[in-house]
Order: sequence, then structure tokens, then C-alpha cells
Amino acid sequence: MNDSRTSTTSAATCSCCGALIASRDRPGTGDALCERCFLEPLAAERSTCSDLNAGFAEALAEALDLREHETGLHSRRVACHTVVLAKRFFPHDERRLAQIYWGALLHDLGKIGVPDRILLKNGPLDDDEWTVMRRHPDDGHHLVSRLAGMEEAAEIVRCHEERFDGTGYPRGLRGEAIPLGARLFAVIDALDAMTSDRPYRKGLSFDVAKAEILRMSVRQFDPVAVRLFLDEEPVLRRMVEMKCSEADFGRADRPSPGRA
Repeated sequence: MNDSRTSTTSAATCSCCGALIASRDRPGTGDALCERCFLEPLAAERSTCSDLNAGFAEALAEALDLREHETGLHSRRVACHTVVLAKRFFPHDERRLAQIYWGALLHDLGKIGVPDRILLKNGPLDDDEWTVMRRHPDDGHHLVSRLAGMEEAAEIVRCHEERFDGTGYPRGLRGEAIPLGARLFAVIDALDAMTSDRPYRKGLSFDVAKAEILRMSVRQFDPVAVRLFLDEEPVLRRMVEMKCSEADFGRADRPSPGRA
């Protein structure tokens, strides 16, 4: 098994926006679709006219991704993927699914207070820098909790760096004391981080990332969330392949991504 991705993609044009992309088909059709256009309707499912802060939250998330030199899709990607798992618990609870989506989308909002010299540092952080970085979940919670109707989302933001065995931060929560949305998000965020390119390595293959998620079940990840990940593997594998094929195809000159 290869540790990193290999690419055999070819050129195509997105049937929605006309962008030149790696060849990728819309499910059930023969139409090529870029990742942004693929995620757009999935995100729209979580937004209704009653979500007064929806557009603002989407803009905030995209701005943060751009600051970290991401593609502008990291936050939306992990939010949509987290909802794939959450639907297994709440298939008809649109309010709950929306809260989980917003919490995942805005998970790193607190990094707005982290200086660029720390956030975009290519090497390992020293102890003082980690002290600053570890404040971002609480800072993000403070900001999101001020948005009307996003109380549950704010708790997901505060708890997204917790680990199932209690060794995470900022509060060292363990097991089911961590909100379910944050436990589902942890698996998806790890999957996205491992399969994305970093300055020091090429993104790992889905299968290698899957093996690591299985290895860290009970320690870093809720075993229930890991089981749901396995149940939804075909969907998540396709979504990851879409991201990776576009990155491999035409983004070699993009600035290096920041710290996940």
C-alpha cells in the first residue's frame, strides 16, 4: 500500500461553473463537477430563510481558510462531511443537523486571534506558541455563542480539539462529555488533514488515513463515530478523491497550506 496519493486524472470542464478541473462526475450523471459546485448544494441543505447568520458564517469560514492559504473549501468540506455522519443519528432533525454543520464550519474561528507567525509557521511550535494556539477553541466559542441561534454550534467549536480519552484541550473532556457533533467532526477533520498536502509531506491516501483512524479509535476518536465513518466509507472516499484529484491536477503553484 502506498503511503501517499497517486494521480491519474485528466482534464474536464465543470458543468456548473465552467472551471477547468480534473475529470470527476456528478453522481447519477455523466457531468463533470468541481468540488466547490459539488459541495454547494450540500451546504444549501443546511441553510434556510430562518438562518439569519448563514451567509455571514459561510463568509467567515471562507475568509479563515484563505488566511491559512487553504483552497477556501476546507471548512465547508469538513462541515459537509460531518453532516454525512450526523445524518445517521438525526436523519430528520434539520435543526440539529444545521447546528452540527455550523459548528463544523466555524470550528477554527478562534484562530482569527492567532498571529500569522504562529498560524502559518512551517516548523513545530514551541511551548509558548502552543499556549497561544490552544486558546483558539475558547476564543471561537466566545465569538460563535454571540450569534443568535448557534448555541449548540458554539459548543462544538469549543470542544473540537477534545479527544475521546480525555487528553485533548481546552478542558480535557472525556467520552460522552464531549458533544456528539464534536466527536463526529474529530474523525472527519483528521481524515481531511491526513489526505491534504502539507509543506512537509504529500497528502496520504484514503486507505492510509482510514487505517490511522481505526488505530486511534477509543483513544482519539469515539468508536461510534469510527463505526459511522466505516458505514459511510464509499461516500467519504469519493468526496476525498474529488479534493485530492483537483489538488494534484492544477494547484501546484498554490501557497502552502497553514497549520491544521
